[in-house]
Amino acid sequence: MSSGAWTVVAVAGVTATYALGSRRLSTTPVSSAIVFTGCGILVGPAVLDIVGIAHDSVALTALLEAALTLVLFTDAMTVRRRDLATGGFLPDRLLGIGLPLSIAAGWLLAWPLLPGLTAWELALVGAILAPTDAALGKSAMSDPRVPALVREGLNVESGLNDGMVLPFFVVFLAAIPGTSYAHESVAGTFWRALLLSSALGLLIGGCGGWLLRAARTRGWVVREWAQIMVLAVAAVSYELAVITDGSGFIAAWVAGFAFGYALRRFPNATGTGTGTATEPESGDDTSEFAEELGGLLASVSLMLFGAVLLGPTLQHLTWRIVLYAVLSLTVVRMLPVALSLLGSGLRAPTVAYIGWFGPRGLASVVLALLVVEEHVPGTVAMGRVVAATVALSILLHGVSAFWLAGRYGAWFRRAGTAAERELREGAVPSQSPALPAGPGPTR
Repeated sequence: MSSGAWTVVAVAGVTATYALGSRRLSTTPVSSAIVFTGCGILVGPAVLDIVGIAHDSVALTALLEAALTLVLFTDAMTVRRRDLATGGFLPDRLLGIGLPLSIAAGWLLAWPLLPGLTAWELALVGAILAPTDAALGKSAMSDPRVPALVREGLNVESGLNDGMVLPFFVVFLAAIPGTSYAHESVAGTFWRALLLSSALGLLIGGCGGWLLRAARTRGWVVREWAQIMVLAVAAVSYELAVITDGSGFIAAWVAGFAFGYALRRFPNATGTGTGTATEPESGDDTSEFAEELGGLLASVSLMLFGAVLLGPTLQHLTWRIVLYAVLSLTVVRMLPVALSLLGSGLRAPTVAYIGWFGPRGLASVVLALLVVEEHVPGTVAMGRVVAATVALSILLHGVSAFWLAGRYGAWFRRAGTAAERELREGAVPSQSPALPAGPGPTR
């Protein structure tokens, strides 16, 4: 049997096994990310040598690109105005101030700890490890004991920061000789990878959303094919950007915003205008299939991460790599969060909770593996640092999510009872006084 066939068997077997016990595991600290990553180590070159980048590089890269494309598109598509209103000032500060500071902090701390890498390779490490993944700390971001402002703020941040880090990633990659972006000037990279890709995503996503809304209004499309169209629009936006030598990921992310906005806001095709400035009907499930497929691909990607990056990394760990991983999850994340929330009125336990739950996951894994494909000179060292950081995050954030959510929820309940006035954490952002926010992105 070929190596490709063994890879399919391994992936399908792990997926089926986890599916059979998924409900039991959902009530334990053992997350799906821990299971898939651990199984990846088992089937990778470090143990059984069934899955490896040398065996199936083209297929593995295609799968990883599809996973990130779909996650970027659906994350952007499903973010609505009311999500930003519920999160209030929090996502503005975390994204507009905290994210750039995290990239800078990751870059600066890498200088003394990762010798041998160039300045731009160090910057690439900071960018790769900046985005967060809500799925790895699901309990922390969905537990009803945690105030809505914190839950929604973390979810919105996680849904947007992976797309926002892409321009940094592209620019840093273009500055490294030998990569696919390096042959162009800075102006050329900016034009193709950022402006052109964004324009293509805006056009394709907007048109796709309007056409789907028009078809649904006339009763031309059934539920199943409406969900399939989400995949088609995401794929077209990605591939057209790649054809024009742009960034498919940036195009897919922007297309997701435009698709969701058009689907919710544009007047319907009958001219009644019932869709104008309104959210879609409750229970709208257009993105449901794409989100489920994206979740499956994300889990498989973590398994490949365990096989391709983490397994070999565990055999070559150094104190510098481990220290950087620890600092990335603490100082690099928590200090920028604290700075971004100065003057916000949030209490110290809330700032610490938000700072801790910045888990690194799919976006970091896929970007790191794409760097491997680019044959960047410092690939080995960069891959080991990213692998160690993501692995530590999968373990620590997965295990601590439920317990810390309960502890923080209990503190919030006690503090709210003892306080003479309403805590800022418990205020309804859309109805509370606006606080000064950083130069966060607008939707």
